Amino acid sequence: MSFTWRYVVRPNGSFSRVGNLNGSLDNVPDEELAQLGQDDDEQPERPCSRCGTKLLLHWHGPLMTGVWMELCPACDAGRPAARAFIQWHRDADRDPKALPQLFEDWQTETMHAQGWVRAPQPDAQTSSPAHLRLVPRGHT
Repeated sequence: MSFTWRYVVRPNGSFSRVGNLNGSLDNVPDEELAQLGQDDDEQPERPCSRCGTKLLLHWHGPLMTGVWMELCPACDAGRPAARAFIQWHRDADRDPKALPQLFEDWQTETMHAQGWVRAPQPDAQTSSPAHLRLVPRGHT
């Protein structure tokens, strides 16, 4: 089983993401995907909890952490991943394909500032060869 995120970027730089289990959404066009969660992804504007200015983005941290992540142009401009995300968000010619890596880098940086560390992903285990009785004749 594989799990990835599918991102849809709107013209104003806001975006939504949907879990893509086993590639089930690979053939769904972005326009159709955007319509599926249009109402659910609209978040009310929030001020930055640190300085009170308007946030570019606020997002729940990884599941069960209880962390709210905030992207503030004033407070986060000195952090490399946040700065790159802010620049991408403000660029009218932004490349939607860059978003997954920018988001992951920003999430990692933000969670690290909260004392969390991303666990290394385990290597895929190689399976042993099939038992000879399971291989059709002529295919060994």
